[in-house]
Amino acid sequence: MSDFVLGRRQRAWIATAVCASVLGVGAVDGVGAETFRLENPNDSVVGVPFYFKARAQDTLLDVARQNGLGFDDMRQANPDVDIWVPGDGTPVMVPAFYVLPDAPRTGIVINRAEKRLYYFPPNDPNEVRIYAISVGKDAMGTPLGSFTVIEKRKDPTWTPGPNVRAAHAAYGDILPAVVPPGPDNPLGKYAMRLSRPDYLIHGTSQPWGLGMEVSGGCIRMYPEGIEELYGLTDISTPVNIIDQPYKVGWRGDELYLEVQTGEKSVRRSAREVIPHWAKDSEGVTIDWEAVERAVREDTGIPQLVGSRRSPSEGSYLPMIF
Repeated sequence: MSDFVLGRRQRAWIATAVCASVLGVGAVDGVGAETFRLENPNDSVVGVPFYFKARAQDTLLDVARQNGLGFDDMRQANPDVDIWVPGDGTPVMVPAFYVLPDAPRTGIVINRAEKRLYYFPPNDPNEVRIYAISVGKDAMGTPLGSFTVIEKRKDPTWTPGPNVRAAHAAYGDILPAVVPPGPDNPLGKYAMRLSRPDYLIHGTSQPWGLGMEVSGGCIRMYPEGIEELYGLTDISTPVNIIDQPYKVGWRGDELYLEVQTGEKSVRRSAREVIPHWAKDSEGVTIDWEAVERAVREDTGIPQLVGSRRSPSEGSYLPMIF
């Protein structure tokens, strides 16, 4: 079971989060997105993690989809739990807790390191919708950079490129030149083409692979997630694809660190992951043991690693609810 450290506000919210988020676990359909609104525009931490007891019929993938999470989210947060058969009554961590990426809060922001997509509605950067995604693997990795949505298509056809066809052929899977719309189309029911035209944000015919590095470079979403995002976005919506395995942010006077390095990322030292705007600021105290623990454990769950005092009071203040 993963250990994590919560601030006072997170501890206060756990009871209601368990009741609100676990309903419907075990069903086939999931949710579109977790939607949050920042109370303070200077904050960058949203959500709350919680535990619940698995039922006999649950898998961790059922829990993931019902809470808008992915495979790796559940695996990192529950390293000692069988992902297919957790067991009746087993405590399961649902890590619905996020540090927002360090990127402009506009349009779509995709953090490749954490396999997550953030959508910020136009003219309202304090609201954010968060979706689990899959990204590209190895040589077909999802590209980094700033793009826009240039095309939207419902019931798309799929024309696999030469690299994708070659990769499948190596395993004896000979793909057709064109796959028509339908339940076997790997693009699902909705697709949005980026200004780098070989890459799409799209649905999938295999939703249980969400939250892993398994695509040919495109961004895959749950069917319910892409349907929702498709309706929210327009042509020319900006798409910023970044790679931030270490994210740091404030929630009130509490500082959180989220680590999403995975097996292939280069790990950094504890002193390196806390940015200068935090560790060099007057009135900020960093718990370096907590930072080292967060870097070492790599749970994907934001950890409380510091606090700051109010300049007017001259002392550290508790959160007020």
